[in-house]
Amino acid sequence: MGHRVKFKLNGRELEAPEGQLVIDAAKEAGVEIPHYCYHPALGNPGNCRMCLVEVAGAPKPQASCRTSVRPGMEVKSDSDAAKRAQASALELHLVNHPLDCPVCDQAGECGLQDYYMKIGRYQSQVREDKQHKEKRIAAGPHVMLDQERCILCTRCTRFVDNVTQTHELGIFQRGHAERIELAPGMILDNAYSGNVVDICPVGALTDRDFRYKVRVWYLDHTDSVCPGCERGCNISVHTNTQRTWHNDGKRVARLKPRHNHEVNGYWMCDEGRYGIADLDADRLGKVLSLKPQKTEMSWEAMASELAGRLQSAGPGLAVVASGMLSNEDWAAYKALFVDALKVGKHFFSPEPDQVGEGDSLLRRKIKTANLRGAEALGLRSGSFSELETMLESGRIKALYVIERDLYRIYGDKAPSLLSKAEATVLQGPNKGPLGDHYTYRLPATAYVEEEGHFTNFEGKVQAYRKALEPIGESRPDWAIFTLLLKALETRPKAVLA
Repeated sequence: MGHRVKFKLNGRELEAPEGQLVIDAAKEAGVEIPHYCYHPALGNPGNCRMCLVEVAGAPKPQASCRTSVRPGMEVKSDSDAAKRAQASALELHLVNHPLDCPVCDQAGECGLQDYYMKIGRYQSQVREDKQHKEKRIAAGPHVMLDQERCILCTRCTRFVDNVTQTHELGIFQRGHAERIELAPGMILDNAYSGNVVDICPVGALTDRDFRYKVRVWYLDHTDSVCPGCERGCNISVHTNTQRTWHNDGKRVARLKPRHNHEVNGYWMCDEGRYGIADLDADRLGKVLSLKPQKTEMSWEAMASELAGRLQSAGPGLAVVASGMLSNEDWAAYKALFVDALKVGKHFFSPEPDQVGEGDSLLRRKIKTANLRGAEALGLRSGSFSELETMLESGRIKALYVIERDLYRIYGDKAPSLLSKAEATVLQGPNKGPLGDHYTYRLPATAYVEEEGHFTNFEGKVQAYRKALEPIGESRPDWAIFTLLLKALETRPKAVLA
């Protein structure tokens, strides 16, 4: 990019790097120029012709996604000539587009709807019948294709060609018969397939998991960080609390990627996107003592009783933790288990249940968000084979499990291993298959019900925000640790001695 030069946009004198695209320079100046085909990460084919602007000295309107900033140039995106050109391009996109907005999932966030209301509202020049194409094509496990709604912006084909390089989609036929189709013998099942729904400006590509679940204008949006792996992709959590009977009663309707050039760009993987299905399943909402019989307790009573049992276990206390803990959680964890209880055995390594496939684009093999937060505090993890040996030998008197499912680690041996300890604690959002085998069950908030920070594999500390209210009596992990620490500090001196 060249040095900064002066140019005029809609009568305003601005500065931009010489050679920068006019559409980008306008966006930086707060001026939106309509567009469909252009995407910062996918290039500028210039085929939609929606971004036409009037350039002084040019014989006709120019595509702003193909025109570079030059010293002294004058550009108008709001002149009568520019608006006529944009409206004419929009009408051509609508020639064969079905008028099915009331039943289209894209309604409310559709580029055709938005631009028609801004620059359209014209008396149509078209009288012929609309051309019909294939509808409701299951393109892959997550994506539905409707060819009638497609405006041939080619964003999706450029994504599978240039980003994932998997080539499942292509443009077939020519001229009036052109359409997006699956390549012969292929389905859209790459690890990033959901992104084609995000970049589709109309309702041609929709999410099969989201279709007909909830209207987008009922959704609330909260900035967050994906906990699916150690990259920490920036996301937006779309929650459904205004119409609780929609979306099958699920509070989180969908996750969308949020642009961060340094972390995830414009994308997120399908593992992270669709990893929310069981968020509210089998949730813990009450503080319970399960042995000798199930008894509901207050947080204060539990803290007083449990603090004594943890303290009496002495060196026989071991803790299993999860990489889902935030930096705030890890700090409180250290204050309780390391500084106060002097626990020597911690187990939070990602083996074997938190290791999966990775790639060179975004996905990391470690499928948990914040092990780096524990490492930054000097915490070190033992192996789960060592934990198994210690449990089998009876060396562990008390076992405290935080947001981990031991069944995924030990399988059918897990209940027997838990029975070896005199006292066991499960702290987390979900009950899991072993929930009834513990001595105590403490409800913790899910990551969408709290705010905090994760540290990704590159050491970047990123904030996530609270999107939902906690279920039942659940509290953030750091608050539970702090409550137990306070109970330890207020125990009678004779007991502490």
